[in-house]
Amino acid sequence: MNNIDLKGRVAVITGGAQGIGYATCERLLQSGAQVVIWDIDAAQLDAACKALSALGPVSGQVVELTDDASVAAATAALPRIDILVNNAGITGGNAPTWELDPAVWRRVIEVNLIAPYLTCRHVVPHMLQRGWGRIVNIASVAGKEGNPNASHYSASKAGLIALTKSVAKEVATKGILVNAITPAVAKTAMFAQMTEQHISYMLGKIPMGRLLEVQEIAAMVAWLSSEDCSFSTGAVFDITGGRATY
Repeated sequence: MNNIDLKGRVAVITGGAQGIGYATCERLLQSGAQVVIWDIDAAQLDAACKALSALGPVSGQVVELTDDASVAAATAALPRIDILVNNAGITGGNAPTWELDPAVWRRVIEVNLIAPYLTCRHVVPHMLQRGWGRIVNIASVAGKEGNPNASHYSASKAGLIALTKSVAKEVATKGILVNAITPAVAKTAMFAQMTEQHISYMLGKIPMGRLLEVQEIAAMVAWLSSEDCSFSTGAVFDITGGRATY
């Protein structure tokens, strides 16, 4: 593992109690950061904090990320936030667009796009006061290409990419860098929300012929959260094993 220096930094990671978020917590703690997990599952959050505490200072807050007041309260409870990783997300299952329930479609947009907007809404002012910050949004290659039978998920991640670019331009001269990562499929708990057919479709499109490891995403997040990343903002970083064509 290459060393990334995040000593003295405070990182908020949404959905950090499992999957990509948990791996990111591990990597940032190993890099010297203090980690705060925002998650909706209190039991899973508690278990994650206990397990991660061996690596460094970690705490958790139960936050409904789609609720403005909940995000505002969680932000106000922290004296400092240097790094924000918008990782929390859901797939909403798989079906042709016309068969997806409107309530499910809206919920995916709320969790995957509205929630990152709300966290940026409240966290960016803190970063502006300090004149330094790093925001990393976990999007998806689906947001670049559009996966069939996942229009809600694809649209939400495309929106997150655009949100990344907009915010990045707004704070480009303020010492705050905002970037997105577009992973291919990684085996996480979200698999339970997908059909085997859809998983096979996504795996079949990866030239390297394997699933992405969550630790590989975490390594990219760590660099994007560091001072070594100094002239990349509003960018979309591919990690798809060769799938992405642009």
